Amino acid sequence: MHLIIIFLVLGLAYSLRTVDFFISPHWLVRWQRSLLLFVSSPLLLIATAIAVICMGPQGEMLGLSTGWISYIIAWSFCGWIAILGLVLGYQGWRSIQKVNDYPQINIKGKSVFLLDNPILFSAQIGFWNSKLVVSKGLIERLSSDQIYAVLNHEQAHYYYRDTFWFFWLGWLGKIVPFLPNTKALWDELLTLREIRADQWAKKQVDGLLLAEILLLMVSDRLTQPTNFYAAFSCTTPPNRLTERIDALLAETDFSIQGNNYWFWSWILLNFFPLITMLFHQ
Repeated sequence: MHLIIIFLVLGLAYSLRTVDFFISPHWLVRWQRSLLLFVSSPLLLIATAIAVICMGPQGEMLGLSTGWISYIIAWSFCGWIAILGLVLGYQGWRSIQKVNDYPQINIKGKSVFLLDNPILFSAQIGFWNSKLVVSKGLIERLSSDQIYAVLNHEQAHYYYRDTFWFFWLGWLGKIVPFLPNTKALWDELLTLREIRADQWAKKQVDGLLLAEILLLMVSDRLTQPTNFYAAFSCTTPPNRLTERIDALLAETDFSIQGNNYWFWSWILLNFFPLITMLFHQ
C-alpha cells in the first residue's frame, strides 16, 4: 500500500509542475503561484517519505499489506535530501569564511567587504545575516550616485533576507531536479526577487539610473552560485533582463508583498500525506 501512495504522490508532484505559471497581470499572484508550484512537489514527496517512515514496514492500510521496499525507498530519499542539505550548507559556510578574509571598507556609512577584482560586482553573501561584498572595479568605475543605487538594491536583499530564504528554495529545487519546469520556475523566482529589490531601490534613486547600472553590470558579470548569493547582476536570460528594465522604467508599483490566506492554505495541503498515518494499522 505504501508503494501505491508513493507512486500516486510522484504522479501528483509531476502533474503540478506541468501547470502554466507565467501569464498573470498581477505581480503578487505571479510570485505566489510560482512559489507554490516550485515548493509543492518537493514538500509532497518529503511529507510522504516521513509518513512512510513513521508507519514502518509492518502492518496494513485499508486492507492492503505494507512492506520493506517502500520503507527503504523512504529512508533513502530522506537520507539523500539530508546529505544534499549538509553539502549545500557547507558550501555556504565556506563562502562566508572566504568573505571574512576580504578587507572591510566603509562606503556611504555602510561596512562592506572588498573583492579584489576589476569587474563590476556586488552581492549579499551568506544566510540570515548576509554580508555585502563589492568589487574593487565597482568602486573605481562607478560614480558616487551609481554606487549609492547599488547599495540600495543590496540593502533590499538584506531586508527581505533573500539569501536565507533562497538557500532553502534552492535546496528544495535540487531535491527533485528531474521534475518539469524546475529551472523555469527557479529563474522566475530569481527574476521576481530581483524586481522586488529593484523596486525597493527605486524609492531612493531614479529607475533609469538603476537600469543603466544593471546593463553595465550584466555585461561585466562574475559567475556565482545562486543559493546563498543575491547579486545585482543575477544571472538571468535576456528576456528576463528586459523584464527587469521595463519594470524599472515603468511607473506602476510592482509589489509582490502581501498576505494571502488562500496561498498559505495550499502550502499546508502539501503536508496532507501525513494524514495517511491515521489509516495505518
